[in-house]
Amino acid sequence: MVKQFLSEADRQKIQETVRQAELKTSGEIIPMVVSFSYTYPMGDVLGSAAFSLPLSILVTTVAGNVFWLGSQNMWIFMGVFAVLFAGFHGLIKRIPSLKRLFVSRSEMAAEVEEAAVTAFYKEGLYRTREETGILIFISVFERMVWVLADRGISAKVPQDAWNGIVDGIVAGIRRHRPCESICEAIQEVGELLAEHFPVRRDDTDELQNLIIREP
Repeated sequence: MVKQFLSEADRQKIQETVRQAELKTSGEIIPMVVSFSYTYPMGDVLGSAAFSLPLSILVTTVAGNVFWLGSQNMWIFMGVFAVLFAGFHGLIKRIPSLKRLFVSRSEMAAEVEEAAVTAFYKEGLYRTREETGILIFISVFERMVWVLADRGISAKVPQDAWNGIVDGIVAGIRRHRPCESICEAIQEVGELLAEHFPVRRDDTDELQNLIIREP
C-alpha cells in the first residue's frame, strides 16, 4: 500500500523537505508511513459473513425449489456458505476499501494511536539530545495521522497545536495529494519548532528523515 501511496520521487521530496526544515531548528522531525497499524482480522470475518450469508441463502433456496431437495437444503447451505466465505475472506483481505467498511472508525483510531506510540519508542525518538523528537505517523489503510512530540517539545507546545497539521495531511490524502500535504505539514512543524528550538551551532541530524514500513 505504501508503494502506491508514495512514489520513490515522493519519498525523496519528503526527505529533502525534512532536511530543509531541520536547518532552522534543533528539533528532529520524523515522518513515518506504514501500510496499516493493525490487520483487523475481525473485519475479514464480518465482511465475509456479510457477503456469504445472503448469497448462501439465495443459492440454497433456488436449488431447493429447482431440484426439490427438501431436507438436504441445510447441507447445501453449509457447503455453499463455506465456499463463499473462504472466497470472500481472501478477497476482502486483498481489497482495503472493502475491508474498511467492516472496521469501526473508533477501533482504527485506537489502533493508530497505539501503533504511533509504539513506533515513537521503537524508533528511538525519545533519545534525542534535547528531547525534541517529533513523529508524524501516517497509517495508509486507516487514512489516519497521529503526531507525537517528545517531552522537550510538549513542555512548550501543547498537543492541540498539532491538530491543524493532522487535519491538513488527512485532507491532502483524501484529495489524492499525499506527498504535497506531508511536505506542507513538515514545513509547518519546522516553523513552529524554530520559534521554540532554534538550530544550534553543534546541531546534528540524529534520526532518519523518513521511515517507511511495509508488511
